[in-house]
Amino acid sequence: MADAAVLDQVFWALSDRTRRQVIEQLTKGPTSVSELAQPHGMSLPGFMKHLKVLEDAGLVVRAKEGRTVHCELAPAALEDAAMWLAHYEQFWNARLDALGRFLYHEEEVNPWPRAPSSRTPNSASRASTPSRPKKSGGPGPTRKR
Repeated sequence: MADAAVLDQVFWALSDRTRRQVIEQLTKGPTSVSELAQPHGMSLPGFMKHLKVLEDAGLVVRAKEGRTVHCELAPAALEDAAMWLAHYEQFWNARLDALGRFLYHEEEVNPWPRAPSSRTPNSASRASTPSRPKKSGGPGPTRKR
């Protein structure tokens, strides 16, 4: 298992949508900083702060080639986070399976009462039902001039 401080940095870095989108862009291969920044509609200095957070968390590696800086995904930090999540996935799956077994047993022992039918039973009488009276009567007397 990875160090708790390292995991804290990884999950904090991944908590931001822009940084998650950068990670997704980098899964397609190394990309220049300007290409990474372009779809995010922010200033380059603002974007560089996001890139620095990803780099500090060990998720991204930068390399300079001439005048261009390329970024590449560093999968080790993601693997550590995935292992941590997988551990807790097993824990919760076991708990949910136990809950499912319990609820199934309870249904077998104490079945839920059936909901009453939504259909109203037909009347045994063959007589028609009279219409309901209208709330207001006909027009009242008018005043002649």
